Amino acid sequence: MNFTEIANNRQSCRSYDENRPVEAEKLQAILEAARLAPSACNAQPYHLTVCRGEKAREVAKATTGMGMNKFAPSAPIQIVISEMPRAKTVALAAKVKGNDCLPYDIGIVTAYITAEAAAQGLGSCIIGWLDDKKIRSIIGLDQPVRLVITLGYATEGDPLRQKKRKAMEELVTIL
Repeated sequence: MNFTEIANNRQSCRSYDENRPVEAEKLQAILEAARLAPSACNAQPYHLTVCRGEKAREVAKATTGMGMNKFAPSAPIQIVISEMPRAKTVALAAKVKGNDCLPYDIGIVTAYITAEAAAQGLGSCIIGWLDDKKIRSIIGLDQPVRLVITLGYATEGDPLRQKKRKAMEELVTIL
């Protein structure tokens, strides 16, 4: 698949096949894509914790508060993205210029993970509704949790939904 095909076919999966494990080589390809993702000063100010089995179910439960993300516990893998300290040059730029690249860097690695998951034939969903303290406790992290990505095979027959996006004219200005 080329990138446009990946972008057209990738969607937030909310129906996972609990009985179909993710192959090690597919997970490794996804993690390698994440490793190659660009970041400010190539500092990669994040850490990925891959949770499977019982840890994945515990992390998923920490994303389901107030009835949200009910599908998460059915995903066999939860990738927890936690914040790491910024590189000194990036921290200086954030302070002097007021432009903190950390959220962008986490967004970029998230995009790489979800795009490669789609290329590998897997479903994914980016979850921002989470209990940071609970997840940190479950997996032993000191740094803040920013996102959780569910990962696995979509349930057979899960339809590709029509994308709802702004019109190009509304989204882009060419000068």
